[in-house]
Parts: sequence; structure tokens; C-alpha cells
Amino acid sequence: MSILINKQSRLIVQGITGRDGGFHASKMKAYGTNVVGGTSPGKGGELADGIPVFNTVRDAVKETAADTSVIFVPAPFAKDAMMEAADAGIKLVVCITEGVPTLDVVEAYSYIRRKGARLIGPNCPGLISPGKSMVGIMPTMIFKEGSTGVISRSGTLTYEVVYNLTAKGMGQSTAVGVGGDPVVGLYYRELLEMFENDPETDSIALIGEIGGDAEERAAEYIRDNVTKPVAVFIAGQQAPPGKQMGHAGAIISSGSGTAAEKIAAFEAVGVPVAKEPSQIPDLLRRSR
Repeated sequence: MSILINKQSRLIVQGITGRDGGFHASKMKAYGTNVVGGTSPGKGGELADGIPVFNTVRDAVKETAADTSVIFVPAPFAKDAMMEAADAGIKLVVCITEGVPTLDVVEAYSYIRRKGARLIGPNCPGLISPGKSMVGIMPTMIFKEGSTGVISRSGTLTYEVVYNLTAKGMGQSTAVGVGGDPVVGLYYRELLEMFENDPETDSIALIGEIGGDAEERAAEYIRDNVTKPVAVFIAGQQAPPGKQMGHAGAIISSGSGTAAEKIAAFEAVGVPVAKEPSQIPDLLRRSR
């Protein structure tokens, strides 16, 4: 089983006629994702790799019954794209775009929630349920169908952990890259709950990084609500205070958000923390 997406998910690609949107639309379609359309204002009626293009998300939903969208539009237009998707009835909005202003995300996320939809991202690689559907920019060749759920703030570390899981014969139920910005949509708590309730997920790999307190709150949630084995890796263990490390949200400030604090929070609730991503598979096996 998977969370959020499956073979029945009907995907539209916002920005499908752009370089990135077109390239990844073809990749998702080739993987087997049910890509039913795309949007590009003024280009309605065209085809992109055989995928019908519509002028608006509302037009696309009306014609295709799409329920999921992935966004590849430039950052200045990402807020409007996210809100347009939710307004048209899309239930899962995945924003790949990076560099979206934080206040734009706050406004869009609030609107999406009011519409009863869910947001993943922005500045994220998307998500994949191996063998069923991929929405985003995930390198599909490293994934394998299985029963380990993966949640990560980092795209590249997602790939590294998944590569090691697959190499050890541990496939994935769903892998979700939540994004590395200070404000994003679905985060650890919501996804941990989904994986806990998924009967075909038997373990969870969580990849965190410095900055904020999301990992500490995840540790509390795991202590009180999660019965399945969880293993963690925290990136940025050598980062000096005040130095931003890659992601906009990965910065230690005011004496909080350090790797040591996050590691201590997980260890305090009995969750093993890997020193290197390659240790995740063995930690999960020992916890089963």
C-alpha cells in the first residue's frame, strides 16, 4: 500500500510547456504515473509528449478529473499556481519550485488548507510510491517496492538513504521529500501518522537537518503515537551556529536547532540515530 499517491492518481503538470515541466512530465509518464494533462496559459489545445495541454487548472480538472498537480513554474508565479490548483479542486498539490518567498508560501498554504487540500513543498523533490506513481523529480531507478516509509527534508539525502535501503533489499512503500524551506506543507507529524496507519508500511526512515524544531516535535510524536520501528539521520552535524547550510531552513539561530539537540531528542525517546546515512537499513532491522 502507499500513502498520498497510487496507480489511480490523476496528475496534471502545471508549467508543462516549460523546460523543466516538459522534461519531468515525460519522465513521470514513462515511469507509469497517470499523467492526464498539463497547463500553460495560452497554449490550450496543444500536446506535450502526447499529453493534452490546458489553459487553466480548472479546465484540466473539468476534462480529466485530475486530483493531483505538480508545479514547475518560476518562483514569482508559484503562489498563484498553488492557489489555482486548490481552487480548481485538486486534492494534492506538489510544488517543486525553489526560491518561493516565505510569505507567499504562508498565504498559499493557508488557502490550500481552507480548500481541504494538501501541499507538499515547495523546494522539494516530490514523492514516489515505487511501482505505482512518481510525482516530482525523483530518480526512479534507485527505488524498489517494499514496506519502508521515507520522510526527508533533503532531496539528495533521500536518494542516498533510499539507495542504501534498496541495496540491502529493503524496498519502500512511499518516499516523500517535504522540502527544505522554513515553511512547507505536509511535514513529519502528518506523514508519520499516515505511515503509522498504513498497514503495508512496517518501518520508517526519517531524514532531518539542522534548523527549527520540527525534528524535536517529531520525536515527541513518535514517543506518543508511533509503534513501528523508526531510524533517523540528522544532516549538518558539523555546521557552525549562524551558518546557513544549503536549505533556507537549515540554519542554527538563537542557540536552537542544532544537530546535537535533535539527536538527543530522538535518543531520549528510544529512536536510533545513524552517524551516516548508510547505517539506516541496519538500524531499522535491529529495531524490528
